[in-house]
Order: sequence, then structure tokens, then C-alpha cells
Amino acid sequence: MYSLLAQGAIVCGIAWYFCRLFRQVFIKSPLDNIPGPPSEGFLYGNLRQLLHRHGWPMYDHLLHSYKGTAKLSAPFGRPMLYVFDPVALHSIILKEQYIYEEAAWFIKSNQMIFGSGLLSTLGEHHRKQRKLLNPCFSIAHMRHMIPIFTDIGHKLQKGIEACMSKHEGPTEVDMLSWMGRTALELIGQAGLGYSFDPLVEESADEFAIAIKMLQPALSQVNFIRRFLPYIPEWISPWFRGKVVEVIPHKGIQRVRRISDTLYERSVAIYQERKRALELGEEALSHKLGQGHDLMSILLKANMEASEEDRLPEEELIGQVSTFIFAAMDTTSNALSMTLSLLAQHPLVQNKLREEILEAAQGEDLDYDALVSLPYLDAVCRETLRLHTPIAMVFRETRQDTVLPLSEPIIGVDGSQISEIVVPKDTTLLVGIHACNRNKAIWGEDAMEWKPERWLSPLPETVMEAKIPGIYSHLMTFLGGGRSCIGFKFSQLEMKVVLSLLLMKFTFAPSDKPIVWNIAGIRYPTVGNATTPSLPMNVGLYKEADGN
Repeated sequence: MYSLLAQGAIVCGIAWYFCRLFRQVFIKSPLDNIPGPPSEGFLYGNLRQLLHRHGWPMYDHLLHSYKGTAKLSAPFGRPMLYVFDPVALHSIILKEQYIYEEAAWFIKSNQMIFGSGLLSTLGEHHRKQRKLLNPCFSIAHMRHMIPIFTDIGHKLQKGIEACMSKHEGPTEVDMLSWMGRTALELIGQAGLGYSFDPLVEESADEFAIAIKMLQPALSQVNFIRRFLPYIPEWISPWFRGKVVEVIPHKGIQRVRRISDTLYERSVAIYQERKRALELGEEALSHKLGQGHDLMSILLKANMEASEEDRLPEEELIGQVSTFIFAAMDTTSNALSMTLSLLAQHPLVQNKLREEILEAAQGEDLDYDALVSLPYLDAVCRETLRLHTPIAMVFRETRQDTVLPLSEPIIGVDGSQISEIVVPKDTTLLVGIHACNRNKAIWGEDAMEWKPERWLSPLPETVMEAKIPGIYSHLMTFLGGGRSCIGFKFSQLEMKVVLSLLLMKFTFAPSDKPIVWNIAGIRYPTVGNATTPSLPMNVGLYKEADGN
């Protein structure tokens, strides 16, 4: 029975999709005069080129062949716009951010996977959640995180050292696995007051593995996700869940299993924190995190909030799921990319290690010492500039609007275009990757990884561009009301982990070919393998130093 109902729901959704689709396909669009690459075909447009795990050449083509904007084709011939012009981005991300909202399919799919967390809400609902969450990420709270981060970092050192003890000399270690486990434990203890993983050898947490497999799984259903907004709202979540259970698609079933695992663990964590708070401050001080974790702070703030600002229980559980996914995958992959780059640039690695060792003098670095290390900061900034974990995000216009440009472009008909009329329901792709690598902004060496660029004044063109990103003139963490709320938390994690690793170990590339794949968050594999991994040759620093 459910199978027949599932088929009926899918048919209704597709029928509604095509009704809206052909309205745009057969009506001439103002975007038709914007230059762009040819469509791959009517069925996929350019979307498959952008979402393919090895689609980096398409991103490079858009960056180097167009001046800030390019017209692309969505599936079934619908026009969409790729944007990395700084003035246009300012309009999309800041000035008119509530016209250019998150794509409906993105919100719907996040709702189904994570629940009603920060990644799954729009408009006033999103602002209400963010208002309550913002104080959790203040500098004052970040200072309390340092001892937790440092303790986890020492466990990481011991875990990797245990892996190496069975071998003489440098040992091949999957650093992505260790970074994933570490990032999960960091958000677990500092974010949720919960321990996922003791970080000892041979004890990889199944939950960590499940979260790491979510991005590859989502890449298998990228096209299907775009039909979600057209499933009628009157269909209950319970029935939608039953429909998903019987859809005979391996990718959908993988995502469903991971989502169920995430939800079950999130409920358990929420209930545990809630019980701890009910026991009072004295009892909470003896729990993991001592009440300084983000979830305890959020629950306290929620209890003290006015009735109109208070979040219901299902939204609090949704924040747990969102914290876990967003904080684990982005940070672990950014750390892995940084280690990979340091392995490829041994002189940079040595210089960074020297800075850390000189500042530490055999002791753990406190907050003030850590954030005042200029070369560590430069390495982190440059990695997040050149290799942003998220290459692009989608937006959709909620009404007709006009998009300004920093400089005119030449239309297909040869006319000069200084602003673009964008119709309602148009899909825009915010080119994070392209903006961070734009030579017109960052100079001719924009495609090079050069931490030193951050040790002297940036080019005037960077300042003049007025990039709307919340972090360091970059689009990496976005900006405006949908900027990454935890970017300070992420930065602190990266610096603590990198400093502790470099004090203890040396890193060199393995002889295996590493490929960085496009997904919602980029991830590495060995060659064309489907399982994320990053094998590296890891040695003890004292051994490498000859001491």
C-alpha cells in the first residue's frame, strides 16, 4: 500500500514541478542576454557539471571566462545565474538577503535530514533561532573552550602515537579519519557536553563514520532533492517518512539511514543535557563541560527567554543535529586540507612549527597566545581562501528584483549591461570558490597558496571590493543573516588542533593519489574511491629533528 501511495505522491510532486517549470522555460527571460557556457543538455542543463565530484574544471572555466556573472541552465532548460561579482554578492548576501533566500529544496531536504535546526528555517523563524543561539558563540564563551579543546588535542596526539608505535619511522595514517573523530569529539564536549569518542587507536565511532558518509550519500541524490519543494505541504511528515522508506534508490536509503542515526543520537544527547540542567548548577558543574558547553548555554537561555522567543523541544533537538553535522564535516575537512598543504610545503610546515614551539615553550597555549600567532593565522586564512570547504551555495529570488554589478558586462547581443533584471523564482549560485580566487580582487597570484600574503597589507583591490563575507574579506563563511554562526568556534578548533599536532608530528604526502571531490562540503578520496580518506606519512617530530 505504501508503495502505491509513494508512487502517487511522487507523481503529484513531479506534475506540480513541471507546471512551474514550463512557465519559465517558454517565457523569454531577461537572463537570456547574459553570456554563459553552453548547456550540457535539456535534462540536466549545467547542473551535472557543477555537482559532479570531479567538476572542478567547470568552476575554473566560470572563474576565468566571465566577469563576475554567467548564465547557466538548470534542469529542463530553466535559466539560472552564477554570481561572484562583489557588488552583486553584497546585494544577495546583505542588502536584499530576504529577497535572495535559501533554495527551497535545500531547506526541505535539511528539514528531513536534520529536523528544524538553523539550516532548515527561513525568514523570521530563522532570525528567532539565531537570536537565541548568537550569545553561545561569544568570545567570552570561546575562552572557556580552550581547556576542552586542548585536552581533546592531547588525546589525539596519544591516539596517533599509538598507531605509529607498531612501526619504525614515519607511518601511513588516515588523517581524515582522525580529523573527523577529533572534530566530532570537539563539538561533542564543547558544544553538547557529550563524549562520542575516546580517541584511542582502533576505536573509530560508528556515528562518526555515518556522519562522514553523509556528503558522499547526498551527492548521489542531488538531482532528486530538487523535487522536494513540490511535494504538497498537506502531506504529513509521518507519511513522507513512510514514502522515503519504500523508494527503491540506494542513495536515498543511505541518506535515510544516516538521518535516522543522527536523529536518535541527537534526542539522546538533548535528553541527557536537559536532565543535567534540571539537577541544578552544582550537579551540572560535575558533568562533562561543566555547563560551559554550547547546548547547556542554549537550554539555559531558552528557559529564561520570553514565551515568544522560546524554542520548542523539536527545534532544540534540531539544533543538536545541526551542530553535529555542520561543526564536524566542515572543520575536519578544512583541517585535513591544511595538513595536506603543509605536507606539500615542508618549508611552510617547518616555519609554522617553529612559531608554535617558540610561543609554547613546552606548555599548552592559552587563548590569547593562540590567537596572537601571526603565521598560524595566515596559514588558516590562506587555506580557507583558496580551498573553501563549500564551493557554492544556492539562492532563489522570492520576487522580481534588479541585481547591480561592480562593472558592466557585454551581453549576448553586444549591448552593455550594468545591472541584471532577475525574475521571481530564479535560482542563483553564489560562487564562494570563484570570489575567493578572483584575480581582479586578489591579484595575479590568487590561484597560489601563499600564507605570507596575510603578513603584509592586502591589495587595495581587496579593500575596495567590499566583499560581504563575515570573515577576513572572504566568502568562506558567507555573511549577513545566514553567515556561519560558528566560524569563531571553527577557527579556534583549527588552531588548537594544528598547534598540538605540529608540536608532536611531521607530515608528508603518501604515495597514493589524493583527489578532492566536490560535494556540499568538499572531501578527499584515494583516486576514484567512494569512501573519504586522506592517507599521509606521519613521523614523530623529535625523531625527524634528530633528538
